Amino acid sequence: MVSLLAKWLKYNKMLLEILFYIGLVVEAMTGALSAGREKMDIFGVVVIAFMPALGGGVMRDIVLGHYPLSFVENPHWTLIVAATAILTVLIAPLITHFNHSFRTSFLVLDGVGLILFSIFGTQIALNMGYGVTIACISAILTGAFGGVLRDILCNRIPLIFQKELYAAIALFTACLYIGLLEIGVSLNLTIFITLITGVIFRLLAIYFSWGFPVFDYQEQDIPAKEMLPRFTYRRKYKEK
Repeated sequence: MVSLLAKWLKYNKMLLEILFYIGLVVEAMTGALSAGREKMDIFGVVVIAFMPALGGGVMRDIVLGHYPLSFVENPHWTLIVAATAILTVLIAPLITHFNHSFRTSFLVLDGVGLILFSIFGTQIALNMGYGVTIACISAILTGAFGGVLRDILCNRIPLIFQKELYAAIALFTACLYIGLLEIGVSLNLTIFITLITGVIFRLLAIYFSWGFPVFDYQEQDIPAKEMLPRFTYRRKYKEK
């Protein structure tokens, strides 16, 4: 029984590690493609690919004071991101040709990456002794803010600030993960339930175009002279 349990734990750890690397590669590819749309050189492609893949984790580590940074502890992550970025440049024509199939695959794998990164961010904060609020912030930083860095460097308004439920799903993931642990669900089962539920939620949000209400405030073009206060002048007539 003990050996069976050990095999089960080893299998789950291996599966999570494989899914993590898949998410890392997919996020790096989305960054590389964003750099290509902005006509950047190879160095720029690698840097932008780094942002959605590892940038959120860097922000989380800095905010939480988690040193050394995760990618410094695991330098092979950077090599994987760089290799993925260069490979994306080479297979870009193929991606364009099979755009629909690649897009569908990207959306599913991106959802897996988002949930996994959010789970890792939550667990790191909990391991460091932080409470629920900071753990949720850590999940959002890890899962969603790499894309914010990517969009800022590509001179675009970050996508998660406009229409998509992305950061909200990272928050939902953190709350579900913490809630299941609090009621006594085992760690492996908690990860499995959170992963499946989060990915389904993400795909449903894409399919039904769920999003927050958009605040649209447009100022009217008013001539500057009309914005100045108006004064009335009374003419003084001399008495005859």
